[in-house]
Amino acid sequence: MNEFINLSATRLADMIRKREVRSIEVVEAYIKQIEKVNPIINAVVCTRFDEALKEAKSADEAIMKESQDSLPPLLGVPCTIKESFSFKGMPNTSGLVSRKGVVANKDAVTVERLRRAGAIPLGVTNVSELCMWMESNNYVYGRTNNPYDQTRIVGGSSGGEGAIIGAGASPFGLGSDIGGSIRMPAFFNGVFGHKPTGGLVPTSGHFPLPENEVRRYSTVGPIASHAEDLMTILKIISGPDGEDKECKPFSIGDISQVLFSDLKFISIYNNMRINVSQDLVNAQHMVVDALRDNGTKVIEPTVKGLEHSFEIWSAMLSEAHATPFGTVLGNGKPINPISHLLKWLIRLSPHTLPAIALAFLEKIPIPMGKFVDYGKKLREELIELIGANGVLIYPSYSSPAPRHYAPMLFKPFDWVYTGIFNVMEFPSTQVPLGLNKENLPLGIQVVSIPGNDHITIAVAMELEKMFGGWVQPKL
Repeated sequence: MNEFINLSATRLADMIRKREVRSIEVVEAYIKQIEKVNPIINAVVCTRFDEALKEAKSADEAIMKESQDSLPPLLGVPCTIKESFSFKGMPNTSGLVSRKGVVANKDAVTVERLRRAGAIPLGVTNVSELCMWMESNNYVYGRTNNPYDQTRIVGGSSGGEGAIIGAGASPFGLGSDIGGSIRMPAFFNGVFGHKPTGGLVPTSGHFPLPENEVRRYSTVGPIASHAEDLMTILKIISGPDGEDKECKPFSIGDISQVLFSDLKFISIYNNMRINVSQDLVNAQHMVVDALRDNGTKVIEPTVKGLEHSFEIWSAMLSEAHATPFGTVLGNGKPINPISHLLKWLIRLSPHTLPAIALAFLEKIPIPMGKFVDYGKKLREELIELIGANGVLIYPSYSSPAPRHYAPMLFKPFDWVYTGIFNVMEFPSTQVPLGLNKENLPLGIQVVSIPGNDHITIAVAMELEKMFGGWVQPKL
């Protein structure tokens, strides 16, 4: 791997600003890495290398003319963008065949903010169909493979982002998350990901566009190979834009003011319904033991409401009265799931099996009011348990990265380990914890109450120091 792959975006920006390296050298290095790994993992689905090199040249020229203090924070640093974000001149299909050929005519607000901060996007990355499944596979771009084991999934829906960053071919990227779509790809690909507090970052310019209260449940956030980049990116992309009415102004806390020794730690090992593999239980115990060895108190309570995570997530999204998924899938006209299932069996449906299944499942009635009430009670219980200065350590999923198609066949609801915190509107940071015996990434979520993004990211940074963070795959 080239000399820049191991460096954070923060470090790269500092080196470029101080003229220790030119932006064009860094951009060229990451382009070379994409060209090496992408034929294997199929993560970047459309590139803009020529434009990126021109932007890098302009960045180098600006650095020669202006003082360091006046330069934007990410000037000259390459990145990647999830294809579901509007990015001028790039495809914006979200993996939907009926949108094939759609090209964005402007930047989503978060893309615009990153570019204004000096970041240089190298391309857009693969997603699950309409961003609603945990395997990034669709009939527009095909399937993305895990850089640690190409027979394994990368997660979804920001799976292309997780994979290309995990492969060392992008220092950071932009993802979105309605049920774990930032954190699961970060987990399966051995990197860091942050789902912000609901309403902190605007979703404007994303397709599909969440509606009503769902805009607080569906969040936009960073994926990065190094934890120190998460807060830098979060500060850049957060704050109201005048369009997303659910995005509210509030200040982000200061990481430097977080005292690790003063934090309250809670560890919960499962939701009492879905078993967690011994590898992940052991990884979580490793963290708890290290905290206790340092004199930190960790409590291990039982929270019974977590066993209803799927029903709560489903009910709270349904209560928001958003356009049904099947209607969005049909580009404004509801699809017939049974008809499309029959077409899928003979390879005539333009939709993937998970998308068809979700369109079918949303027609099954659930006692919505009951589980919305359960969700409100769970939120109150967790806020009281975690407190103003606490964090919850919780599994990211039920196992390390499964093989392709296995989640749909055997574990269709295990994503609720991440999904429950979307409807709670809690910030959650995914932290890698090395590899298991099969060389698959391990990890945990670090969760806190709304507004405590700085605390979960600070804990992620400390755990990176303790356990090493991202481990390069052998591609």
